[in-house]
Amino acid sequence: MSVSQRITSDDQLARLLQIGIVLEEVVEARAHHHYESLDAELDEAVESLLADAAEESAEHRARLEELIEGLGVDSVPFDEIESLVDARYGRTQPDDFDGVLYDQLCNEETAYKFYDDLIGAIEGSDAEFSIDRDELLDTLEAIREEEAEGVSEVTEVMERR
Repeated sequence: MSVSQRITSDDQLARLLQIGIVLEEVVEARAHHHYESLDAELDEAVESLLADAAEESAEHRARLEELIEGLGVDSVPFDEIESLVDARYGRTQPDDFDGVLYDQLCNEETAYKFYDDLIGAIEGSDAEFSIDRDELLDTLEAIREEEAEGVSEVTEVMERR
């Protein structure tokens, strides 16, 4: 399942929202990994950035889960969705980047792009969903905007260094 495919059903929409949940879990896990791996002289700005990213990802997951519940579809097993996310978005590991901030920037940009593509696919679809289309788009647009803010925050911290 790809975001570039046309979304024609609640089931397809639910799968894409589940991919978003797993993507958010990856972002949160990587932020925690970096937080725990940094030394005792952790830069306060980086520490705050990682804590905020983890908290934001948890909130995004809750909002996505709420949308899925409104669809009333059967859930796909977590490992199946996880393998889809890994194949599409998980080609790198936290230590593959030259520094915590580059990894965090990649995570924020990946999430932004996913939500941007998902919004475009929904807007390009004429399918009727079990949840209100405007509510769905409002939620996803708000999450996308928060990801864009995350990109800006990471960039600002990087520029100050």
